[in-house]
Order: sequence, then structure tokens, then C-alpha cells
Amino acid sequence: MAISKKFGTFAGVFTPSILTILGVILYMRLGWVVGNAGLFGTIMIILLAHVIAISTGLSVSSVATDKKIGAGGVYYVLSRSMGIPIGGSIGIALYIGTAFSISLYLIGFSESLNEYFDFGMGINDIRLTGTIALVSITTLALISTSIAIKSQFFILAAIVASLVSIFIGNGSFEPETIITLASKETVNLEIVFAIFFPAVTGFTAGIAMSGDLKDPNKSIPIGTLLAIGVGLIIYISLAVFLYFNVSSEVLKTDYNILMKIAFFAPAVVAGIWGATLSSALGGILGGPRILQAMSVDKVTPKIFRKGKGVNNEPVNALLLVFIIAEAGILIGELDIIARIVSMFYLAAYGFINISYFLESWANPDFQPTFKIKSWIGLLGFIACFAVMFKLDMLAMIAAFIIIASLYIWLQRKEVKLQSNDVWQSVWENVVNKGLKKIDSIEVDEKSNWNPNIILFSGESDHQSYLLQLGKTLSGRTGIVTNFKLILDTKNDTPLKKTDQIVRDDTFVELGIFARQIKVKNIYDGITNIATTYGFSGVEPNTIMMGWPKGLENSTEYFKMTETLLHLDYNLLYLDFDRKSKFGNYKTVDFWWRETDSKNAEMMLNIARFIIASPRWNNTNIRVLFVNNNNINKDLIYSKIYKLVEDLRVIVDIVIINNAVEQKPFYTIIEEYSGKTNLTVVGIPNYQIEKQAEFVLKTNNLFESIGSTLLVKAANNFNILELDFIKET
Repeated sequence: MAISKKFGTFAGVFTPSILTILGVILYMRLGWVVGNAGLFGTIMIILLAHVIAISTGLSVSSVATDKKIGAGGVYYVLSRSMGIPIGGSIGIALYIGTAFSISLYLIGFSESLNEYFDFGMGINDIRLTGTIALVSITTLALISTSIAIKSQFFILAAIVASLVSIFIGNGSFEPETIITLASKETVNLEIVFAIFFPAVTGFTAGIAMSGDLKDPNKSIPIGTLLAIGVGLIIYISLAVFLYFNVSSEVLKTDYNILMKIAFFAPAVVAGIWGATLSSALGGILGGPRILQAMSVDKVTPKIFRKGKGVNNEPVNALLLVFIIAEAGILIGELDIIARIVSMFYLAAYGFINISYFLESWANPDFQPTFKIKSWIGLLGFIACFAVMFKLDMLAMIAAFIIIASLYIWLQRKEVKLQSNDVWQSVWENVVNKGLKKIDSIEVDEKSNWNPNIILFSGESDHQSYLLQLGKTLSGRTGIVTNFKLILDTKNDTPLKKTDQIVRDDTFVELGIFARQIKVKNIYDGITNIATTYGFSGVEPNTIMMGWPKGLENSTEYFKMTETLLHLDYNLLYLDFDRKSKFGNYKTVDFWWRETDSKNAEMMLNIARFIIASPRWNNTNIRVLFVNNNNINKDLIYSKIYKLVEDLRVIVDIVIINNAVEQKPFYTIIEEYSGKTNLTVVGIPNYQIEKQAEFVLKTNNLFESIGSTLLVKAANNFNILELDFIKET
């Protein structure tokens, strides 16, 4: 059955909001604020508090006119913009905070009532009066939301009458001399601000009624902003009135001064009771609707989604609010709870503001009819958390811990909506702007190599080691995309785009993107991918695969290699030793020779990434250079030392004299790196027709040493001068 939404702007939004704004602070603490802060200080406090209120009101109003707002108020807005985990965590916190705030309002009401009628001020007296009041307003809400909302009109009338009585009251407490605009406060201004700030936290009371409004997109902006504006005028007007009509000493010490200066004191008493009861009633009406909306989205137990009557009144959720509020009343002393509750409200307001900012900045579909500048949301977000930090850092930390715990729980629960949240748009916008920025800058890879690796790992038993090393060599910011090639000689129907994406846990855990495609020929497939894959800003620059044994006579493999060299990719070939694997990840050898000028520079970059990897962080690195020309060892050592000192780790430099014996390069590698966990060797420049000879010699080398990485640097790497004959 469709829910009848029957409340308009005035009854559904403005009235509950203004009644919560004009509360206990107005009647019991505003004079104290003026007495301690002076008129200038008080106005600054009021304006600063309203920066948060106005920015949040503007933000939520803008979001409300973009989306169809359902039941749940702030929760609904946040969950549809920032996703269920954030919306739900703030919603739960706000629900509990609303329930406990009812306790605070009713305790304040009980203290005022008991003192006026001399019923007793003991803790049990407060508990009894507070419980009776809670039962009364809960019963009223259970009987009918309509009656409860209509009752707010009488309370509003009582508040208006009390204000009129104050402004036309007597001036027997006027100061002998006008106190200074900036009073020498006896209380720190931060404490004064902390006492005043709850006065502006009630403007979301009307938003919580979103599910019961005729036209929430229209009513929420008008009603919310009108309530904030009226509240701002009343607070500043009363502050000015008190400043000029009551001495500062009286304001500092007499919390009941408004009753004493009023033309008709009972009207002020009625205003105080009306303010406290209306604020509690606003919580009774709004809190259950937050819980009901969360239960509809499966964030909270489904028992709370059930309602009664044509308006689907959230009876079960209301009873839970009653239980939490009664627990607060029975505790009696809620100072610590009140601090954390205020943080929950500020956190909610902060996320409302950042939600609007992100929507307006990143979401192309965000088209509100109520338009404001996006920086207003950012300003409100910063102001909220700056105030939280200033008011009570410990309470702020406690609120964040609770909200973060709820967020993690909802993340694991994997509750999702049909619609996308704003984070997808945010990331898309960040990626889009980032790619444009990267593409507009000419990156000098000679000094700043950022690997973007196309990896062909195959499906062997040791695939995980190749994936692991590929991720290590990509560093923290590099990209690795693994391609699985499915051999299909007919290849009549390629895989759908969605089927080409692989989300296997193996790749996700390593942070590797994975794709699979059909190919008629493996080598043609590699060539096609290397030729076409990538886009502006993050063009792939490195091809990595296992070393192909047994292909020394393969024409297709030679053709593929020739194409990759022509495309000027960095080439990485891993010959993985299945027996020794990577050993204990403790030793790495880099082999340099006079003809390895570009490969040596690339090896330095590889060394940096290996050092930064947690798995290799205690590795002993050696740079080995074969001296075939009897060059002075000190000259070679000093030159290599200057090249490797930027690695900022201890590197052993080994100079091997080979001028007399003239041993083959691979023979020397066998002698020195037989037990090394990973040996890195450069692929020399050679004519493609000599590739078969190179492959055979390399295969023989691999029989004698452990896992080996062959590297071939692209032309954009620096040429390190390793031909020392020119320097002698």
C-alpha cells in the first residue's frame, strides 16, 4: 500500500526544526554566553556556529533537489550519495545520538519543572519526572504522528509568547555602565562556544521527516533554511537585547534571568518547557524513521522496517528509541554521553557537506534544482571537523572509532543498493583528470621510470612466482596487467568485454589487473596486445614473460621478438628455477659489462623496486663487473660506486679481472652466481639472425644457476658509460 505523505513545508520541516533550534540553550545559557563573551564575542560565536548550520542546510537542500528523497532524512541522503557503508554508519550513530538527546532534553525539562513546583531535585525525582514525560510524548507519537505534529503548533505559540514577554519586559537589571563589546571573559571562549553550539544542531529535525512530506524536494530546502535563518535572527536579537538591558555579572551568575526580566514570567516557563518537550518530541518523531529506513535497506534488522497504519508509522523503531532514551534518563548524569552525541551530530553534518561537494565536483548526473557553489560544502566539512577538534578531541576520537567500526562492519556485510554511490564518480573523475595531467607532461623516463608492465604469466605451477616478481618490479605506483591467452585456432567469436575481465583472488590480492582473450596464435596474440593495448597517460612500457626454452629454432618467436624490439619495449624474461625458486630472498646479483650501458641504468631502477619490496627488504645486493681490459680497479670501483650510491643501501661492488684468462661472460656468471637467489643479466645487442645462438647459450647458463631475470632496456634509458678504456 502506498504511503500517504501529507505534511507540508511549515508543519513537516520548519516547525520541528525551529522548535529544536529554540531550545534550552536559548532560555538557560544565552545570557551566560553574553556575560562571558561580550556582545562582539557572542555575535562571533553565533555566526561561527551558523556557518556550519547554513553550509549544511544549503548542502542537504541541494542534494534533496537532485534525488527523490525517501524516508530516513540524513541517512537517506548520505546512503544514496556516499554509499551504504558511510550512510549506514552515520545513520546508526545519528539514530543512537538522537535517542540519547531525548534523554538530555527531558532531564533538562525535569529539572526546570521540579524546581518551579518544588517537587524535589534529587536524582530519583529527576528520573521519575523524566520517565513520565517520556511515556507521555511516546504515547502521543504512538497515537498519531499527525496529532504530535499539530501539538508542535501550540508549543511554537508558547515560545513566541515567551519571546514577546522577554522583549517587552522590565529593565530593573540594566547595567550602570555599558559593558565593553569584547568582555574580559572569565571562561575560555572555546568552552563558551562548546556550551552554545548545541543550539544550532536541531535543523535536521525536519529533514528526518522526509518520508512523511508531500513534496520533500521543495519542503526540505525552504523549511530548513527558513528555520536556520529565523533562529539566527532570534539569537542575535536576544543577545543584543540582553547586552544592553542586563549587567554582565547578573548574566554570568543567574541562569533564570529571562524569567525575572520578562513581562509575564509564566510565559517564559511555558517557553522553556515547550522548547525542551518539542525537542524531545522531534527526536521521538525523527529517530524511528531513520531506523526504519535503514532496515528497509537491510542495514539494521528487518523487524524495525515494519510500520502500522496508512502512513506506515515505525512503531517497532519507536519502541527501541523509547528504551534507549529511558536508559539515558535512568542514568541521570549524561555529561560524557552528551559530548559524544554532539560529535555524532557534527560528524553527520560534516559528511553531508562532503557528500554535496563530491556530488557537485565528480558526478556528471548531479543536476539539482537548488544550485549552490561547490566550495560551500567543502567549507562546511572543514568547519565541522575543525570545531569537533576544538571542542573535545577525545570525544571526537571516540566518535570516529565508533563510526569507523560501523563502517567496517557494513563493508563486510556487503549491503548494496541498486544505484551507484558518488565514490564511483569520484574515482572516475580523479582518474580522468589524472590521465589528462599525466598525458600533458613529458615524463623523462631516463630519470623517472614508472613501470607499466604487460605480463604473460601462463598457467604453470610456478605462475604465482612470476606474478609476485612482476608486482615487485612495478613498484608502488606501477601497473601490472596479466594477459591469459586462450588458444582458439578458429577464433570466430571473441570473448565479450565483460568476460575478458578476470577477478581471480590471486590477482586481486597482488593488485594486478587481469584479462583473458582468444587468439589464433600465441605469438601473434602477444604482438597484437603489445601493439594495441594501453591508452594516453598510462601507455605500457614493459613486456614481461617466462623465458621460452626450446624455441631457439622458432621463426614465430623470432618474429615476435623482432616486433617487440622495434616497438621499443623494455623486455623482462624470467627463467624460474623450480627447485630453488627464489631461495630465502636474501641475495641478488646484477651483472654489468661494457656493452650493457642502457641495461645497467634499467637494473638500477629494478634494484630500487626490489629494495622497497617487503619480501626482499633484507637482501644483499651485489653489482658484478667483468674487467676484460685490465683497467685500474679503483677507477672502475669509484665510477660504479657513484652510480649505485643513490640506492641508499649497502651494495657490494665486485670487480672481476678477466684480461688474461678471457673467460666467456656466462662462464664467469656460473662461477659467481651459482647459489644466488636472483641473478639479473642484461640482454646484449645482437642481430636477430643470431638469436638462436643466444638462446642456446642462455639455456646452458640457466642449467647452472638459480632463478634469473634477463633484461633488455628500451632506448629512452640513459647510457651509463661503462667503457672505461675511453677514460684511461
